[in-house]
Amino acid sequence: MTVNLRTVFRFLGILLFVLGLCAVPPLLVAVIADEKLAARCFFIMVLACLACGGFIIRFFPLRGRKILERDGYLIVALSWITASLIGAVPFYASGAIPSFIDAFFETASGFSTTGSSILSDIESLPRSMLFWRSFTHWMGGMGIIVLGTALLPALGIQGQKIANAETPGPTLDKITARFSENSRRLYLLYLGFTVAETVLLLFGGMDLYDALVHTFGTVGTGGFSNYSDSIAHFPSVFVQVVILVFMFLCGTNFNLFFAAAKHGPRAFRKDDEFRMYLGILLVCTGLITIDLLVQGGSDDPGHSLLDSAFQVTSVMTTTGYATADYDLWPTFSKCILLIVFLTGACSSSTGGGAKIIRIVVAVKLVRRLISKKLHPQRVFSIKVNGKSIEQETVTNITNFLLFYIFV
Repeated sequence: MTVNLRTVFRFLGILLFVLGLCAVPPLLVAVIADEKLAARCFFIMVLACLACGGFIIRFFPLRGRKILERDGYLIVALSWITASLIGAVPFYASGAIPSFIDAFFETASGFSTTGSSILSDIESLPRSMLFWRSFTHWMGGMGIIVLGTALLPALGIQGQKIANAETPGPTLDKITARFSENSRRLYLLYLGFTVAETVLLLFGGMDLYDALVHTFGTVGTGGFSNYSDSIAHFPSVFVQVVILVFMFLCGTNFNLFFAAAKHGPRAFRKDDEFRMYLGILLVCTGLITIDLLVQGGSDDPGHSLLDSAFQVTSVMTTTGYATADYDLWPTFSKCILLIVFLTGACSSSTGGGAKIIRIVVAVKLVRRLISKKLHPQRVFSIKVNGKSIEQETVTNITNFLLFYIFV
């Protein structure tokens, strides 16, 4: 079994070039904040990544062979590791995070939009480093691979095989015939969400820096904040509602927004995954609100409802922002949050988790098994949005969920 190493190296060159461009915004923040050491680190990163990326693209031209599935898997694996290693360098070189292992952990958590952190005193880091830390969420939310596939045709690579091996971002459903055009449209929507939330947070009283940092964590559903108390640092109900709404939007299947533009709101109503996504959010929010009022000692229904809705949405979309310490909540509420931790958000969204579409299929599979017991002669096919799913797909989803639970 051979691998097309020339194509693999060429894509890594593209990745380096993209990382170099993405290091420009934190470089500008470092210059504005007069953080000279951080500015030097980002400046060197920009030059090194652009130079190395350009060199690899130039000296690894493509030869006739097409990209195979195994090439896509290797490219995806190496891309995430490479991005995390290179992204950790500014943290380590500037001394913001003295241990390279810690810096690598923080960067990998950022690019993968996991949101776990080794930092105990977040506010002590330079502003440019905190900006870069959250910007990794923005890059990783849609997937670095999706950004690369938007550029691939101009650089001589077809992106479909690579994107098929990439699961976090909205890459599986196509809204245009050409995959590169599909990627560009998705990024335009992603950018639109980013601009809209930033503007609304500015209206809510945040300064531009805070608005950008928290927008990156919201639309990328990663949850890094530049404050130790997360969104609770901002007592504004308006700010919390804005972030809540955009967490919900970015946990929704992005392709539904394009479908709604053509067919109207019924595109959301007819989608099985979206209905379950919204239903779980509403039911869990209601149950936790009641639990907080009955057992949690809260006497403010409005505050309890907002905290419940925010935490359920944050957890279900795997964002991780917090407006309350839910470790102090009643056990029943914490059990509900644990359940939605596992379900995750919709497919083709920036959210993580097992994805709601797989939960939909699993529920329908259980329903079919029960129906077959009661009516052995009945033909019961599993359908999503009115279309039957092949048995191989159902098996793959079942295997994925079992492996997910095992891990």
